Amino acid sequence: MQIAVASGKGGTGKTTVSVNLFHYFNNMAGIKTLLVDCDVEEPNALFFIKLKQLKYERPVYRLVPDIDINACTFCKKCSEWCAFNAITIIASQKIAEVHNDLCHSCGACLEACKENAISEFPSLLGHLSCYVVEPDSEFIEGRLKIGSSLQTMLIKQVKEAVPNDYSIILFDAPPGTSCPVVQTISGTDYVIVVTEPTPFGLHDLKLTVEVIKQLSIPFGVIINKADYGTTEVKEYLKLNEICLLGEIPFSKEYAQAYSNGDILDDIPLEILSIYRQIANEILTFA
Repeated sequence: MQIAVASGKGGTGKTTVSVNLFHYFNNMAGIKTLLVDCDVEEPNALFFIKLKQLKYERPVYRLVPDIDINACTFCKKCSEWCAFNAITIIASQKIAEVHNDLCHSCGACLEACKENAISEFPSLLGHLSCYVVEPDSEFIEGRLKIGSSLQTMLIKQVKEAVPNDYSIILFDAPPGTSCPVVQTISGTDYVIVVTEPTPFGLHDLKLTVEVIKQLSIPFGVIINKADYGTTEVKEYLKLNEICLLGEIPFSKEYAQAYSNGDILDDIPLEILSIYRQIANEILTFA
């Protein structure tokens, strides 16, 4: 079963929920679990996984076009075919340039060029790392090259590297509702949305719910710091008949454990029981 953990707003506790569920499933007999950190701009789930051994680390490349000025006729076909405006052709100045930051490596320019003036070369996109956490569980992290804006492309390659022999695969999605989030949650069996009871939390929750509904994926909501803020989030969930998976109360002990990089073994028992309930509801759905 593939489960994505998402949040429209940053800082709601999405990664905390991801790593704690990963830890909980690891301790259940017969549950072979994989956690994938798809927040490739700022991956931080690894901070909470202490007992780990690096299995492999490899660079991830994308193919970027290069235009041979000597073979180019400056017909502008490649520029016209490029949906991302990544190619500039100025025939009078004999300029033909590819802007790598805009290029999405779709290959359209190669098809458009009839003079064979365009070739491709590998360009570093980021890195992919895999760690063994338990005998039957692993953790995969994507880390985008600093300065790159191609999160979605790296997330796609990270997901393609995921083996399919796990009982449960957890995807820790980036915050927001843009393309990287859509790439992460697409194809999953269930989405856990983590929110907080604030006006900003409710606003971004509504956006996230609309995206998930467009993708027709079953989902439920966890309210973090549930005993603070307003009741509007719960009213919204009730009005729209959205499943409330659980409510995590604000806890100073929980915050201290999180700040120290600790997970379920070091948090209050009442919060541990909430994670048990969440996990059991998700497994029941499966």
